[in-house]
This record gives sequence, structure tokens and C-alpha cells, in this order.
Amino acid sequence: MRLAVLGSPIAHSLSPALHRAAYDVLGLDWSYEAIEVTTESLRDFVTSRDETWRGLSLTMPLKRDILPLLGSVSEVVRQTGSANTVLFSHGRTSGFNTDVYGITQAFARHGHSSLGAVLVLGGGATASSAIVAATMLEATRVFVAVRSPERAQDLIDIGRARGVDVFVRRLEDVDQIDERLGAVISTLPNGATVSVDFDPDTIDRAVLFDVAYHPWPSPLASAWRGDSVISGLEMLVLQALAQVRIFVNGHPHGTLDREDEVLAAMLAAAGL
Repeated sequence: MRLAVLGSPIAHSLSPALHRAAYDVLGLDWSYEAIEVTTESLRDFVTSRDETWRGLSLTMPLKRDILPLLGSVSEVVRQTGSANTVLFSHGRTSGFNTDVYGITQAFARHGHSSLGAVLVLGGGATASSAIVAATMLEATRVFVAVRSPERAQDLIDIGRARGVDVFVRRLEDVDQIDERLGAVISTLPNGATVSVDFDPDTIDRAVLFDVAYHPWPSPLASAWRGDSVISGLEMLVLQALAQVRIFVNGHPHGTLDREDEVLAAMLAAAGL
């Protein structure tokens, strides 16, 4: 079977190493590569796959662009409006979102099951997954800080559909949030530069989850307390584990054979 991660740029992706480690443990002679695909070339690439292809992983900017090309989508895709996983099966193309699982499980690994008030930095596809994940982690309310608040209505709608109020702020106005934050989730991409001022109490108390992982620590992570920081590298591994379940089992439910060994191999491949 053939698999690939698509995106632009994509050469830096760790996904091939993670997936290959998993399939080695499972004894599957499957290939997994990184392929440069843009929004403009996505349709031609997806529709031209033959029966040797099992699935695709998607990075930005393709997590929303893929939606019109999918025959069916999971409930989490409907909730987030984004898909990072495509399964080819019996001539059908199905979409899944494993980012939400990656976020919730990364928090769980650090003992966080109830977050309270949450601040999400950024407004892209990963932010929508972060909002849904926050609601699953019992967020009482969610603040979203973006550069252009007028473009964040979809994030408000995502929270409302999950029964949680979402309040949008400008990135430069984060210091005006007077809510006691339990967690800050940064979905800003690697290399993004932003000046955000957090009060010392937030840095001391709130857990920081930063999807960025290269270079690490990110500038934001460097300002936080070490015991309260979760690297995006953990999310990357855990969402990839959920993708392996989908590719191997044909659905996201249940676990893999020898899953503990598979996860250990993937964590090792990521240097964790």
C-alpha cells in the first residue's frame, strides 16, 4: 500500500519517519512519503490515485481545501470544518480529523482533563481543532486571539455548536483578557512571530500547549514554566497514531495490535 503526507512546504515533515516506524512494528510493507502539493494541484493529485493507494495525511494549507473532494466525512470533520486524513477504500474517499485526538491526548498525557477557561492563539484549521478539543476537555469558555477578528466568525460558530462561548480578541489585546486562564493553546505555525504579553500569573499557572516544535523551545515556550509546557511534537505523534489506526483498521475506532509498541516506536522516531 502507498501513503503520503501532502502540503507546501513539506520537505521538513516528520510524518514519514513516524509512519514508517509504526508500519515496521506492524510488519507492513507499506510506503509513506512526503509530497509537495498545493491548493491548486490538490484536486488533480487526489483524483488520480489508483488502487495501490491507501490514504493521505494533510498539512496546511490543505486541511480545508480537501473537503469538496471527500465522499464522506467523520463527525469531527463536520465539527471542525477541517480534515487532516484521507482514506481510500472500495473506490470511496473518506475524510477524518485526528488533530483533535492529538490535542486531547497530549493534554491527557500531562494529567490535564479539565481546562477551565482557554485561550487559543491563531485562527486557522488547527485553531478550529483546538476549540473542539478544548470543549472535550471541559473548557468553560474559549478566547481566540487573531490578527483579523472579522474573519473569525466560523470559530465562534464552532464553539456555539459545541455549547461553549467563544470570544474573539486581537492578538495585541490578549493582555486585556481578565479571565483566569487554565490553558493557552498556540496554533501559530513554526516561525510565526507575534508579540503577545502575558501577565506573570498566567505564565505561572496556566498550561501552555504550543503546536510549534521546530525549533524548540519556541519563543512562547521559552517564556513559560518548564513543567507547564506541552510541545506540539507530542500532538504530532498522537495524531499520527490515530491516522495509523485509520489506515490499518479502515476506521478510527479501537486500537491497533501491539499499539503500545507502535506508539513507543513513533515516540522514539520523534526523539521523545
